[in-house]
Amino acid sequence: MPKLLPDITTVFLDRDGVINVDSPDYIKSWQEFRLIPGSLEAIALLTRAGIAVIVITNQSAVNRGMMSPEALETMHRRMCRAVADSGGRITDIFFCPHRPDENCDCRKPKPGMLLAARDRYGIDLASAVMVGDSEKDILTGQAAGCGATVLVKTGNGEMAIQSLARKGAFPDHVANDLAAAANWILDQRHV
Repeated sequence: MPKLLPDITTVFLDRDGVINVDSPDYIKSWQEFRLIPGSLEAIALLTRAGIAVIVITNQSAVNRGMMSPEALETMHRRMCRAVADSGGRITDIFFCPHRPDENCDCRKPKPGMLLAARDRYGIDLASAVMVGDSEKDILTGQAAGCGATVLVKTGNGEMAIQSLARKGAFPDHVANDLAAAANWILDQRHV
């Protein structure tokens, strides 16, 4: 039974595989950044509903030396501009530049980025939803105490369904893509 969330104030979005097409070779430049159809419109829909949208993304390509922090900033600035041009708004972007072996507190599935967003914006995480395409995204949302987690089937979503089931960690909802996830989130407000 899905949770009822009439007071959703914030939606956390993973980036690669949710907003844009993911790549096993990392997304290292705006030229490699390809939007998933419907993602800009989905962010605009959430924005019009008064929901803050915050991107939460692991970007280890930075510390792997595959991309400079400046290139990542440029990519994010262009993504935000594309969102704004479609009528949406990204409130903030939190990213972890660390490799897995650096054992930081911010790399998903640890909840560090969500906790940092909570502290910066005074977010009640029980009124927030984490949307992602991977096991890490769902585990992050659950570890942070988000009111709900939504797994999208774009990106790594199909693999994540199986790996989460093996761990007994289930998302509150599974959606085909970000557009379907946004509609489900808005439906929860009207229950």
